[in-house]
Amino acid sequence: MRRNDKEIVNYREIEEIMRQAIICRISLVDGDCPYIVPVNFVVKGNYLYFHSAAEGKKMEILRKNNNVCFEMDINTEIVKGKSPCAWGMKYLSVIGFGRAFFIDNSNDKKKILNMLMEKYAGKEDYIYQEEALQKVIVVGVIMEKTTGKKSGLP
Repeated sequence: MRRNDKEIVNYREIEEIMRQAIICRISLVDGDCPYIVPVNFVVKGNYLYFHSAAEGKKMEILRKNNNVCFEMDINTEIVKGKSPCAWGMKYLSVIGFGRAFFIDNSNDKKKILNMLMEKYAGKEDYIYQEEALQKVIVVGVIMEKTTGKKSGLP
């Protein structure tokens, strides 16, 4: 990281940012072309999870290249300045790298979908029809490297 003064070195702070963030941007590489997509997600240990339809550009790319970069942020706020170059941004963010894999086992899918529902709906004891589970893809990402950054915040 170029600006050491903005680096978050305490991993618990990084975990808290990942817990609070509601959108994760997943960056993929399709040949020599980058592709980024926002997803709902949950983090458990060293794993990031999200779900997707079985078909689409994201799944097409992941089947060819499972390397991902991800970003999430919280507490974003524009800081107005007296001149154009004096404007800035307050934020807490996490950027990470990892490798994606697919969760095929129905029981594992249910557990992860329940973790997602707990995060976004506050409830985790849902019943999933087998037909619906067959249509959804659950993707895991082993987080190999994560860094945190803060700007304009104590």
